[in-house]
Amino acid sequence: MQTLTGPVASDAIEGAVLPGEHLRNDLRWAVGIDSDPHRWLVEEQAVTAELRGLRQSDALSLIVELSSIGTGRDTPALARITAGSRVSVVAGTGFFAAPFAPAWALDADVDTLTRHLLTEIEEGMDGTGARPGVIGEIGAWSGEPTKTEERCTAAAARASLSSGLPVAVHHRGGLALLEILLGEGLPAHRISVSDAGTDSAFPRKVAEAGGYICLTSLSGDRLRDTLDLIEAGHAHRLLLSSGVSRVAEIERYGGPGYNHLFRTLLPRLREAGVAEETIRLITHDNPLRWLARTD
Repeated sequence: MQTLTGPVASDAIEGAVLPGEHLRNDLRWAVGIDSDPHRWLVEEQAVTAELRGLRQSDALSLIVELSSIGTGRDTPALARITAGSRVSVVAGTGFFAAPFAPAWALDADVDTLTRHLLTEIEEGMDGTGARPGVIGEIGAWSGEPTKTEERCTAAAARASLSSGLPVAVHHRGGLALLEILLGEGLPAHRISVSDAGTDSAFPRKVAEAGGYICLTSLSGDRLRDTLDLIEAGHAHRLLLSSGVSRVAEIERYGGPGYNHLFRTLLPRLREAGVAEETIRLITHDNPLRWLARTD
């Protein structure tokens, strides 16, 4: 897989993986939607300290950072976080949602958008040589994709098919975007769709389509949803993460932090009788299989 510091073999990642997090983002302002003073996370030192602590306490080995183009992504800051924490970071390219897209991308055709993504994938992000290892997080801000969001999603699929990188989909418009990706010929197992925990049928629909469903422990009844998927035979399509995305959610400001998955949901799964080999499958094997670059 492609990390900020270069390619890494899957078997070199021995510990847990958090496949759906944000280490640095800024969504406070966008075009056509209300501003939100809480929708940001710019706390490099605090985030670095949390990840370093998780590496020592819970063998955290890899984190997938899903702040893509137009969402405050800062590749140099991410490079400092991975160096300071000694936790590998996979960063994302892609266009999140239309209100946050660069002005030039709003009316760009799919080929132009695809070329831009492939340039970042092949040459590096934000004027650096650091390359992304995932396309996403992509989303549809209102839930129903706009024409711009449809084109950005098609570009994500084509860039994935060309580069071998996986695609991460935000829960906003998740099923509709999944359909577009599949329609472009992208295999379902190259796609992870995040879930907000508001529709109990949503995770199973993604898994039954052959995609990965990423449950974040900070939202919804994750114990119920996780057990339902395991009991339905979808453990091999399940990803688990804490889902931090805002400054109020990190430990420095009284939030649950990136360790929420390890301190809350995983102990409850063990109490419910989920075997360690299944937990290992979900927190290690599945995300590595999804992230692995394909030819």
